[in-house]
Amino acid sequence: MKRREVLFIVTALILGAVIGGVIGDIIGTFLPPGAAKTLFSKSIQIGLDTTRVDFYAVALTFGLMVKINFVSVLTVIFVIVYFRWWYL
Repeated sequence: MKRREVLFIVTALILGAVIGGVIGDIIGTFLPPGAAKTLFSKSIQIGLDTTRVDFYAVALTFGLMVKINFVSVLTVIFVIVYFRWWYL
């Protein structure tokens, strides 16, 4: 695989996860309380908590959090299946 193709696939996976997460949150807000609402609105946060380094004139903040929900996982799986079908 060329470097450009790998960059395109990684970008598509990240965008798929972000768009899937947003769609899952939107669907979860409109559903009535129950199992479906829990499935769509429940998410797991993975990452590093923010660390703040405060200097006199400059403040630096470091951190990375990834929020994963059901629809974002489905979207990433869909992107993987799509690219396996497209490239093979």
